[in-house]
Amino acid sequence: MDGFRDAEIDTGETTIFAATGGSGPPVLLLHGFPETHLMWRGVAPILARRHSVVCADLRGYGRSGCPASDDNHAPYAKRAMGRDMVAVMQRLGHDRFAVVGHDRGGRVAYRLALDHPQRVTALVVLDVVPTEDAWSRADDRLALAFWPWSLLSQPPDLPETVLATCADAIVASALSQWGSDGAAFPAAIREAYAAALRAPGHPHAICEEYRAAAGLDREHDRTDLATGRTIGCSVLALWSQPGGLDAWYADEGGPLTLWRRWASEVSGGPVKGGHFFPEEHPEATAEAVAAFLRA
Repeated sequence: MDGFRDAEIDTGETTIFAATGGSGPPVLLLHGFPETHLMWRGVAPILARRHSVVCADLRGYGRSGCPASDDNHAPYAKRAMGRDMVAVMQRLGHDRFAVVGHDRGGRVAYRLALDHPQRVTALVVLDVVPTEDAWSRADDRLALAFWPWSLLSQPPDLPETVLATCADAIVASALSQWGSDGAAFPAAIREAYAAALRAPGHPHAICEEYRAAAGLDREHDRTDLATGRTIGCSVLALWSQPGGLDAWYADEGGPLTLWRRWASEVSGGPVKGGHFFPEEHPEATAEAVAAFLRA
């Protein structure tokens, strides 16, 4: 992250690592699995030309802390992870900000927009649909393609053991199975991702995040749907073509139709690349995000 400054921020519940750079309207970038803040290495410097950019590691991931969990996995629910990011942005002097989230970070991002509407000015979600929509429509395609959903949400300690002992293989499999351009992931990045997966405490934390998504996060989503609580800011949704999201929800009108249950102002569409298109095509991704934030 050339030109970015490192920071470790105490949120009151854990510590969050963030790389910050640029100046202008603030935007928070949140990564997915099995990545860390490094996934934004191509996107962040472009956005930093016009924005104050914050690339954070989610709790349990990368260089952030791994707070103790509980039987309900609440410390790793997206609600708790969203609180982290509000605290981070406040410590950095940003009371209101845009949020961009890919994969797991997209789940934190939309929960943050729901729970803290006064904080979020705009929301970008990349290759993700809401958690309840994904689980309630899950079939063999999701189970076989996005295997972490079912594997990592299993009870301890099998998933933790797999992450800790097979981190290199997991990163290699994910990047080859879900990606479309292996050259976008040099050896140093692959090793950084694998090292973050196997770091002490992190396998359990990551599994707890997936367990929360299979339970408590769904409960929070269902409550919002039942009470009519929606996202108040504008939303940009982009997804991989060809990719699972582009095919799995076609009969329902595609991802935009699902997101429009959650927000009244939603735009977007499919983009070139695999699941990791922000890393495979950082210039195009940054251009799309920047254009949306300017609108």
